[in-house]
Amino acid sequence: MNIREKVEGFERLMLIKEATLSAGTKGRKRIEEIDNIRTCFMVDRDRIIHSKSFRRLKHKTQVYIKTFGDHYRTRLTHTLEVSQVARTIAVGIGLNESLVEAISLGHDLGHVAFAHNGEEVLNNFLSLGFRHNEQSVRVVTKLEKNGSGLNLTEEVIDGILHHSGLRNIGEDKGAKTLEGRIVQYSDKIAYINHDIDDSIRAGLLSQESLPKELLKVLGNTHSERIETLVLDLIKTSNQNLSNGIVEVGLSFEVGNAMKELRSFMFKNVYLSEELKVERNKAKFILEQLINHFMKMPDEMPVLYREISEAEGLQRGVADYIAGMSDDYCLNLFSELYVPKLVIYK
Repeated sequence: MNIREKVEGFERLMLIKEATLSAGTKGRKRIEEIDNIRTCFMVDRDRIIHSKSFRRLKHKTQVYIKTFGDHYRTRLTHTLEVSQVARTIAVGIGLNESLVEAISLGHDLGHVAFAHNGEEVLNNFLSLGFRHNEQSVRVVTKLEKNGSGLNLTEEVIDGILHHSGLRNIGEDKGAKTLEGRIVQYSDKIAYINHDIDDSIRAGLLSQESLPKELLKVLGNTHSERIETLVLDLIKTSNQNLSNGIVEVGLSFEVGNAMKELRSFMFKNVYLSEELKVERNKAKFILEQLINHFMKMPDEMPVLYREISEAEGLQRGVADYIAGMSDDYCLNLFSELYVPKLVIYK
């Protein structure tokens, strides 16, 4: 018996019957040799961590564009916080921690530069629209490794696809696995709370401006709110499972408080007038880059030229723009449109 088989044996002993066992995976699109040490979901986690798209997350905006303070979140640190929250919840319920980790680390690989501003630009540009969760799937199935993709398991791809939005218990939409649904909640738990922290740091919010009635339910501090949400999700999910309800979720009171706090953040931060000027600058940069490559597709790397030939120029340009980090966009815009110092003799 090799190490992977021992780990799979531990899963059968330790995880609840509703968990997704590594040995029971629906597999990969391309059949490949099975690893002797790592389970299939461990392999997926490692492939995501070592991908170029994952490394680019460190220079992609979470909320605040081009922040030079060391303590503001980036898309990468957001991803790591989601992973930490999701793994804790998975352990508390008895779900597959490796599957949760792989989904968490891959969930935002398709996010555009300059946060949701970039997503809005590409959504208006593409005739069929643009959604970052679908682009994340496109990254791991088609764009990574020069077009061959990462060949991840079906369960990880499904979890990445369905991480966005919030669903109610009993609704059909959502990930097929409980592990995928854990990531869906963990994404919101992480970003609502760390975006509050960053917004207070930026001076856009203050502790006093946060809704007092919601803080009474969730907690006054960042750590208190995370603890409340994580423990409530574990407790409520375990109660559901004990009663034969195969579902994860929050209690009514805590779930409503989180939704209301999320709405508060959209109104006062994500869509606020204070950030509108910077959002419009970011959109302008992306729009100019899109226009440039629509006119000059031969300047794109080979992969995106091939996609343009196979799936249309719009798709190729969108894939190229979506993969860019904030810094890459700014440098490219400067190279194309900002005059350089010229000395005439």
